[in-house]
Amino acid sequence: MYFRPGLHKEAGLAFSPIKAIVSPRPIGWISSCGKDGSINLAPYSYFNAISELPPMVMFSSAPSGNAQHKDSLRNVIETEEFVVNIVSAALGDAMNITSAGLAYGQNEFTAAGLEMADCNTVKVPRVAAAPAALECKLWKVIELPKPETVSAETSGAGVMVIGIITGIHIADETVKDGKIDVTSYQPLARLGYMDYARIDDVFAMPRPAVK
Repeated sequence: MYFRPGLHKEAGLAFSPIKAIVSPRPIGWISSCGKDGSINLAPYSYFNAISELPPMVMFSSAPSGNAQHKDSLRNVIETEEFVVNIVSAALGDAMNITSAGLAYGQNEFTAAGLEMADCNTVKVPRVAAAPAALECKLWKVIELPKPETVSAETSGAGVMVIGIITGIHIADETVKDGKIDVTSYQPLARLGYMDYARIDDVFAMPRPAVK
């Protein structure tokens, strides 16, 4: 099977398979705050760490379908700050609630019954129950190129947000022998479609010795 991006239906696929092929993906649960004080919390599965030195992360916001930016992107552009909250298995339902398209100004923390906690280097609140959170300052917003093949699902271009990590929160109970034990909170990962994975089985692969 071969097809050009955006033409999956002509190949007999009901949905674009890109998210299923590139999986599992970590979920960036992005909290942000607008200039007017409006607070937003939303999950992004086009998210990842991109550098350790300097420590940087990115998330990509899909087109909103109108001339306005999505709430997270609007807030980050206005205040140049955001927080990446890590989603544990226990927070999966709450994360899913925050994916709803609430009107601007409605607080997803409240909608999902989540407690907010203060940060140290940014004014944006973090999810108090998250096993880890990364405070970030905006480095750059990049408008991605419009897709060559336009369809009902690819009517516009996404926007990539790149941030520099300025502070790190880790729940003490997740640290064992000086390292984070991800099985203690089982981070959720996004697969394709409406599917998710729970990380609860970890194994090590030592690198080959240099001869």
